[in-house]
Amino acid sequence: MLEFNIALSHNRGMSDRRRIFDDQLYCHFVTFSCDGRRNLLDPDPPKRLLLGILAQQLQRHSATCAGFVIMPNHVHVLLRFSEPGQLSLFMQQWKRLASHAIRNWYREEGRVYLQKVGSTEKIWTPKYYSFEIDSEDKLEEKLTYMHLNPVRAGLVLKAVDWRWSSARWYEQGRTVGLPIHWPGS
Repeated sequence: MLEFNIALSHNRGMSDRRRIFDDQLYCHFVTFSCDGRRNLLDPDPPKRLLLGILAQQLQRHSATCAGFVIMPNHVHVLLRFSEPGQLSLFMQQWKRLASHAIRNWYREEGRVYLQKVGSTEKIWTPKYYSFEIDSEDKLEEKLTYMHLNPVRAGLVLKAVDWRWSSARWYEQGRTVGLPIHWPGS
């Protein structure tokens, strides 16, 4: 049986009034974007780096991922931790490590693409947004929402065709670059 804790963190605009609830064992629906909504994650190597670092961070923090999608200019991920109070540190480390790796890739191998997107001095917007899941229905809603993101953006016709999401794991049982765990299973 799944246990969910009720909490909503509404983030109004870019103000500092946003509230992240991390005092209980929530499943967090987290969203963060590339600086200036630039398509810094459009080439596959930055997406691969981001996913690899996510896998490392999950293991380091004894956390699980219930789903994800990496879009050209933003990321959605469903995270669950074994202890409360882990989300902020996890996100800080994941974004920091990924920004260093992605910036290095652009400087060493992605120079041509870099001319299209501009400077990589800043990879991410400073903040992330978290919505704490309150039910299995809400978890399924958020999972469907993020899996359909590439379809809505016109990148693929079917969610399973987007390599950079957990849709293939759910719909076809295929590996997606990191372990996927449904909360409570």
